[in-house]
Amino acid sequence: MPEREFKLPDLGEGLTDGEVVRWLVAEGDAITLNQPIVEVETAKAVVEIPSPYAGTVVKLHAGEGDTIDVGAPLISVDTGGGAGPAAAPPATEVAGSPATADVADGSGAADGSGAAAAAEGVAQELQATLVGPGERQQTRRRRIAGHARGGNGPAPAAPADSAVAPAASAASAVVPAPSAAPAAAPTLPPGPDPVAQRPKATPPVRRYAKDRGIDLAALVGTGKDGRITREDVDGAVDAGEPAATTPGLSPVARGPRDRTEERIPVRGTRRLIAAAMTASAFSIPHVTEFLTVDATRLMELRDRLRALPAAEGVKVTPLAVVAKALCVAVRSHPLMNSSWDADEIVVKGWVNLGIAVDTPTGLLVPNIKDADTLGVLDLARELNRLTGLARERKAAPADLTGGTITITNVGGFGVETGTPIINKPECAILATGLIAPRPWVVDGELAVRQLMTTAVSFDHRIVDGAYAAQFLAHLRTLLEDPALLSAF
Repeated sequence: MPEREFKLPDLGEGLTDGEVVRWLVAEGDAITLNQPIVEVETAKAVVEIPSPYAGTVVKLHAGEGDTIDVGAPLISVDTGGGAGPAAAPPATEVAGSPATADVADGSGAADGSGAAAAAEGVAQELQATLVGPGERQQTRRRRIAGHARGGNGPAPAAPADSAVAPAASAASAVVPAPSAAPAAAPTLPPGPDPVAQRPKATPPVRRYAKDRGIDLAALVGTGKDGRITREDVDGAVDAGEPAATTPGLSPVARGPRDRTEERIPVRGTRRLIAAAMTASAFSIPHVTEFLTVDATRLMELRDRLRALPAAEGVKVTPLAVVAKALCVAVRSHPLMNSSWDADEIVVKGWVNLGIAVDTPTGLLVPNIKDADTLGVLDLARELNRLTGLARERKAAPADLTGGTITITNVGGFGVETGTPIINKPECAILATGLIAPRPWVVDGELAVRQLMTTAVSFDHRIVDGAYAAQFLAHLRTLLEDPALLSAF
């Protein structure tokens, strides 16, 4: 018996592979022409692929969850079980069909081998154009199904009292006629044409309707040529359309809404931020390392500093203590306070500490000049001054340039940590997370401590992972015992 192998077709738009989501048939099943056999997920959508052959499934070449390349075997079908001999159509009937015109002999009639070649051409055309815009896919399926019927002569006439004639077997066009006497072979029972019965919709819309329990057969498409759209499915959900009878599946309740979108021109500060972030992310090899810090003593120091008479009128935050610790740690690890300049690493002998500030118009990074010469209270004053100027858009250009290393405090937004992007051309940026009470092991016993997660992103051209880890460990030592800062 002839066995045909169907390979994963070209799915279009540069896609080279697909993942088998769900098989709709099993080995041993009888299938008809254009019957959906498998759901394949690509980078674009979930696609239902129909069979170009009728017959019996011999083998499924991939399992659910497997990713296969375009052109790899997908399914093997025994096409000898339900096909009859292909009658030779008159030349005038196939003149308009490129799949059959090539196999007609000089007399204008096709023999048995010609019918086989015609069927092969139909299968190849289907295989090459399975996936595309929904309208093109449905149109070409109908045309190919028409070729298959044409190769077997006209469909049987309908009874006089029938409004619709039953379609001829779709499998009859894919088996070559025998060279011996034209004995009738067993055929599949006639039934409705699956192409004509299926509502027109793209694979993503089919999946969208399926997830919401909507039967596409109950909808009237408002798209081009009657194609069903997402809006038609949403309308059915809003109108309480009866859901498809899938066990355990019920439609999601949705309220009415205005489906609008807003387009925001990228200008001013946002354009500059986008350019700076893109330049940094795609020109500097970023690496980020993380470390959890016991910030209990840091918070105690913050409270003691707030109580000092010299701190009157100054908002002292944990960030001021972190800023001081960072300046001290940089002294022992100066490469963290450097930049890359062509074929040279420029190590700065001073610290202009950048502070990332969230403003109504976007992120700004003013920097504290010579931050390594200031104490914690002076750092707190400068933090308050510069962040205020940045939020009011009054920071001078000198305040926004010349930074050597940056801090971003994501903990102020209740976030534990992040992977910050380096403020080019600097080498490193430190992210400090939320300080909150959590369980921690102290001297072998479980205790509740104020913990903070720190993260440092660095330029891997300048700094190796071990060097950055040593810097982060030193910073943790200073933050967990901030009394050491008094020595600097």
